[in-house]
Amino acid sequence: MGSTGISTTPATEERVKEAARAGHTGVPSAHATLDPRLRALTAFFVPVARERVGLHAEYDGRIPDLSPAGVRGALAELGPRAAEPYLDPHDEAHARAAEDAARIRFGRLELHRSNPMLHLASLDVACYDRAYAPEEERAVARAAHLARWPDAVDAAIEALDRVPAPVAQAALPAARGLAPAAAGHPAAAAALARFTARLTQLAEHGDPSAALGGAALQLLMSAAEACPVDLGRLADCAEAERARLLDVLRDAAAPGESVAQTVRRTQADRPTAAGMLVEVTALTRETLRWVAERGLVPYDDGECQVVEAPASRRHVFAGLSPAAPGEPDAPSVFHFTPPDPNWSVRKQEEWLAFFNRPFLSAFVLHEVAPGHHSHGRALRRAPGAVRRTLLSEAFTEGWALYAEQLALEEGFRSHDRGTAIGIALSGLQRSTRLSCAIGLHTGAMTVAEAARRFAQDAFLPAAAASAEAGRGLWDPEYGHYTWGKLALLEVREQARRAWGAGYSPARFHAALLELGAPPLGLLGTAVERG
Repeated sequence: MGSTGISTTPATEERVKEAARAGHTGVPSAHATLDPRLRALTAFFVPVARERVGLHAEYDGRIPDLSPAGVRGALAELGPRAAEPYLDPHDEAHARAAEDAARIRFGRLELHRSNPMLHLASLDVACYDRAYAPEEERAVARAAHLARWPDAVDAAIEALDRVPAPVAQAALPAARGLAPAAAGHPAAAAALARFTARLTQLAEHGDPSAALGGAALQLLMSAAEACPVDLGRLADCAEAERARLLDVLRDAAAPGESVAQTVRRTQADRPTAAGMLVEVTALTRETLRWVAERGLVPYDDGECQVVEAPASRRHVFAGLSPAAPGEPDAPSVFHFTPPDPNWSVRKQEEWLAFFNRPFLSAFVLHEVAPGHHSHGRALRRAPGAVRRTLLSEAFTEGWALYAEQLALEEGFRSHDRGTAIGIALSGLQRSTRLSCAIGLHTGAMTVAEAARRFAQDAFLPAAAASAEAGRGLWDPEYGHYTWGKLALLEVREQARRAWGAGYSPARFHAALLELGAPPLGLLGTAVERG
């Protein structure tokens, strides 16, 4: 084990060295060296650092050592308080928040012992699908990564001694989704089978309670975002946002139509499974063109490809992998998950009802423009390594959800009442996540109750409601979408008051995105410096 907590074995290291001597490193030529504080920090989020930050020189073909000893070693390397501070006070505060969050996640709460998704995410090799480097280089990195699966699974099985039964059950689809990646790699396949068997055992015999506890959830959220969190107030904000979005639905309903009738009519307007790719691609082009015409974001360049999600990522509905700051430029890749043809006809229809056309509009605004793709273009230009490397999930997802509301405010498809309905339904899904995250992890809500909340409050079909409730178990911070959006709306009002007649959406967004993806507690810098 190296000083950064990254696992190594002599055989795989020699293999990568041989490939490097042959000129196939799996690493793009353009790369900035990390300073010691950032190197120590990125050891805790290697999958993100590799794919979303673009640190291929450090992490292609490698898997973090999340065994108890590996995590202790990585924590020991984390920047001490006496470390040389960054010159910019905002960047120093950003880095300290990330260090505090790592200490809370892995030191105080030891989530690597209770959350299998941390380990499963490290196994995923879909990160090598995107063309950030020549295909042969990525193939070498992928092979080296798969060769490390047995050691990584041993570390995971050693670490995961506190997994609640519902969390193990919720993680099983993600584990099974990794199986196609191991085809043709017997050692990797055998390792994954051992991991899946262990999760199955834990799902049957683990602790029935998956709640982190209110104090732990509050600590986790506060540290990551550099601001104190009041869970009761945040729960009230989620309910207030739900009420506001229901009013949007009522305003968009046809005369004499109830909200429930509006939703049923909306869900019936859906593409076929075979037609989803065509429709999502057309929407992607439309949103990119519209955002460029409106001048809403500082950078509207770059391409975005639309593809079906690989098997390892079908446990979520959709996702975007942009060209990362540390990579040569390349298209973003927008993954969406169609219904599984092996499902029953009823389950497939429920999945397609979730992907109704109005909701698809919101989804593409969220994932592409002015959402994640637009944010990714700005991240590539963010000044300094701290802002390009340390990414707040609450800001990242909050920005994408804010992007949906922004599009509605700015008149995207203003002639189409369905657009407002889709954006309201999307917002209801995310506000329900915040309510359920708090409910599940304070012990006030069971998984079954969370699924009912998604069905009743967010109008999700049964399969989607169940998937959303299950995600809340292994992703306790998935309420950060709505939390982040509300924080952005609050700082936008601060900018309007401070800048007066000088305020414009373009100015505000440029000032905000220059910060990269900052913790929510540091958003005020955009107003002060914008």
